[in-house]
Amino acid sequence: MSSFPPAAPTFSDPNITASRFLKNPAFLARRVRDLATLRLIGTEILRGRLDATGGAVTYETIEGLFSDGTPSVVTPGSEYELTTVSDGPAALAKVTKSGKDSIVTDEAIARRGMNPVDKGIRKLVNSAALAANSTVVSLVSSAITANAAATAAWSATSGTLILRDILKAKAAIQALNQGYEPNVLLVDDEAWAYLASDPVVSAAMAREDKANPIYTGRFEIVAGLEIIPVPSAYLPGAVGTAAFVIDANQLGFIAPEDIGGGYQQAGELMQTKVMREDENDGWRIRARSNFAAGVTDPGAGYKITGVHA
Repeated sequence: MSSFPPAAPTFSDPNITASRFLKNPAFLARRVRDLATLRLIGTEILRGRLDATGGAVTYETIEGLFSDGTPSVVTPGSEYELTTVSDGPAALAKVTKSGKDSIVTDEAIARRGMNPVDKGIRKLVNSAALAANSTVVSLVSSAITANAAATAAWSATSGTLILRDILKAKAAIQALNQGYEPNVLLVDDEAWAYLASDPVVSAAMAREDKANPIYTGRFEIVAGLEIIPVPSAYLPGAVGTAAFVIDANQLGFIAPEDIGGGYQQAGELMQTKVMREDENDGWRIRARSNFAAGVTDPGAGYKITGVHA
């Protein structure tokens, strides 16, 4: 005998649960943000932000802070001499749209619940985010040309002067007298390990401090620079060989373009969309990025080569 009133409906059925999730694009965007936990650095090393209205951004590379002529003495009643204020070389950064779709079938949802949805979202967003990251890092790696070799490989058992290498790179940027303030040290995981365990660096750390990396396993600041360790694969052109000292606030910019279309923003550069595919009895899920990037001040970065083999 059925009870009255009937029990409230539930979403215990996997097909209903997944379908309800996919019908709400905001759920998908939130899931993408939850899953995008890779240590991607593109947005960290280019912290300037512009709008890419029209599909491109025109910008100037900065060459100097001063006018072309020096001030001259002006006698009473005389005119001031004119001088020019030159612009930097013009450049154009075009928006690149990239992404992938995947189909989640009704059969897969009915048989495996939310697993195919989670798996599909995770792989799509990770691939799109990694591609966007590689675009930015490759741009930065090719734009930064100022460099010097490390005194010795940071992995060497003796003769390493890691802190001196870092301070010299920082000094080289500041010596340009362009107002740059280096604030980031970009290294791969292995170089970070050599840096954090270097005897000279360790000896200079505060004693009796539980924030010491020997207790925490973390080492986040050196010489006023935020240390960003990443997998070596995220450093194209510098895998296993270089570290970068940069002024991330002035090095360059990222310029997303909003082209509409019913997409949900999922993090700073990622967008998602869900479409029902009745002809295929499934759901089409999409992750994409749509942005331009440019390096305006290549002098705001310095490369230390020969960090380790």
